[in-house]
Amino acid sequence: MKTIKIAGVPEHFNFPWHLCIEDGEFEAVGIDLQWTDVPEGTGKMCQMLRTGETDIAVLLTEGIIKDIGEGNTAKIVQIFVQSPLIWGVHVAQNSPYQNLSELEKKKVAVSRMGSGSHLMSLVNATNQHWKTDDLEFEIVNTIQGAVENLTKGTADYFMWERFMTQPLVDQKIFRRIAECPTPWPCFVIAVRNEILESYPTIVHQILEIINTTTQEFKDIPSIDRTLSLKYNLELKAVQEWLSLTHWSQKQMTKSSFESIMNKLLELKLVSNTLPFDCLFSVRN
Repeated sequence: MKTIKIAGVPEHFNFPWHLCIEDGEFEAVGIDLQWTDVPEGTGKMCQMLRTGETDIAVLLTEGIIKDIGEGNTAKIVQIFVQSPLIWGVHVAQNSPYQNLSELEKKKVAVSRMGSGSHLMSLVNATNQHWKTDDLEFEIVNTIQGAVENLTKGTADYFMWERFMTQPLVDQKIFRRIAECPTPWPCFVIAVRNEILESYPTIVHQILEIINTTTQEFKDIPSIDRTLSLKYNLELKAVQEWLSLTHWSQKQMTKSSFESIMNKLLELKLVSNTLPFDCLFSVRN
């Protein structure tokens, strides 16, 4: 039995992994796949890949590409979710801000620098023609940290996935004043080079198993109710999310990669173009 460590956010996108683990599908082929929930998000997972704290991570496309450009030796082996991630722009319920335009030059709560909440605040600012140099950040680590900081007024707004923050909006803790979808496929699977070089067959088996599940995921009986109960989400919200979400079983194409790189360069999220070999095809 080979132990492989994998990390991802504790969100509904990753439920297929939990199904496969609980059903013993990895165990059946001699793989002890050990999952770690990382509520801090992509920035933390990039760090975990660098230190070997995890072997595989399911993380945001823009975050891992930026970190590979800054020296992370992991490679992207596959797109996990092809559809964009819809980010909500949230303020505290009692905040004086009502419109997105009022948030220019206001302080952004981010889970950590290099995280999706950080990078997407730059995407949002660019979309609004704000100067990204004017952005100020407050590191809050988790969604709960964002709740505390927005409520106290030590930060003004927070960007996080729309459906996962819906309960906080329903409870009148947050108000959502805008949305900002990613201009690229939202989640990819990245693997440390050491694992790719030493255990390519195991990585291939892991991808085969998860891909079979994601292909069939929406057809699982009552999957909407299961997700609603597990993640404390309204059934209607889950049904809408399922209709908008499309998992992938393929590696990124060169043209798609170049398009993402050009967008990241335009947004100044990376300083130079990365070579296509930061992707890795385990099927070659």
